Amino acid sequence: MVFQMQPYGIQAMLKEGHKHLSGLDGAVLKNIDACNQLSVITRTSLGPNGFTFVAIAVFAGGVDTSATETKGTVLIHNAEQLENYAKTEEAKVEELIKAVADSGARVVVSGTAVGDMALHFCERYKLMVLKISSKFELRRFCRTTGAVALLKLSQPNPDELGYADSVSVEEIGGVRVTIVKNEEGGNSVSTVVLRGSTDSILDNLERAVDDSVNTYKAMCRDSRMVPGAAATEIELARKLEEFSFKEMGLDQYAIAKFAESFEMVPMTLAENAGLNTMEIISSLYAEHAAGNTKVGIDLEGGVCKDVSTMNIWDLYLTKFFALKYAADAACTVLRVDRIIMAKPAGGPKRDPPAGMDED
Repeated sequence: MVFQMQPYGIQAMLKEGHKHLSGLDGAVLKNIDACNQLSVITRTSLGPNGFTFVAIAVFAGGVDTSATETKGTVLIHNAEQLENYAKTEEAKVEELIKAVADSGARVVVSGTAVGDMALHFCERYKLMVLKISSKFELRRFCRTTGAVALLKLSQPNPDELGYADSVSVEEIGGVRVTIVKNEEGGNSVSTVVLRGSTDSILDNLERAVDDSVNTYKAMCRDSRMVPGAAATEIELARKLEEFSFKEMGLDQYAIAKFAESFEMVPMTLAENAGLNTMEIISSLYAEHAAGNTKVGIDLEGGVCKDVSTMNIWDLYLTKFFALKYAADAACTVLRVDRIIMAKPAGGPKRDPPAGMDED
């Protein structure tokens, strides 16, 4: 099973009111320009705000006439020549837009600017135009629809077109967004929209979503779980302490101190909950010594309790790598048996600076 998380897959919005989480199947594009008039798309099943079952053409280089690499000079003697020059440019733009419309595309996506003349002919041929300035958003849009981003404005091939079940303009919390859904296209892309009244709320929500998505990603590799609420840390501390008694010399003290470091997890949980840390840790050691290896801290009740009955679990893979790197760091520190500090360089001392004159 392949699961990929894009770093740009979280859209945050500030809005007055209670925070909530909304999942939308598709790519949500914030603050983009829907350039087509609403009267043109009133005949779709989504009403005046969208298309259904459309082909999409994506142009990364923009929807406009291409400029030449070298400068050119056009000498115009009279008004008739000026009019013919303008008509020639309009005919070329119309030819390009008509070619895009003849390919079957109903939605045109531009990665840069959209020219006024090109926008006029898109309106004539009833094409919906979207402008996506961000390259990350454009890449995600192509992944959602299966389209190929073309460098210049030209007639796309059928293999270069993207397809979507619906393209609609909706309003979420006072912000107009364009939602692209592709439920049957095989491109599984989802966007999580977070709303909150303050930046701190949005930051907390973003961290929660990021942790949950990464947890699911790790579970695709290894789905094993271990008891949470400091139950695993206390059991490891107890096992390491018993193992330290079997060693001799300085190794015994190093292992004992490493076992003591695991007490920081239940100590931090107890302090954050306003509990007595010494009583909680003593109770945990007593329960685990009696064979209750799944006993952790019930923060709401303020007591030690079997966390498996409360469905509190931690990911095994996260614990494994955390302990691995912690042990590597501890072993690296223990290998250092001499610290050499650099001393100031020798030589004659400089004279102190002279005092200020009275003048």
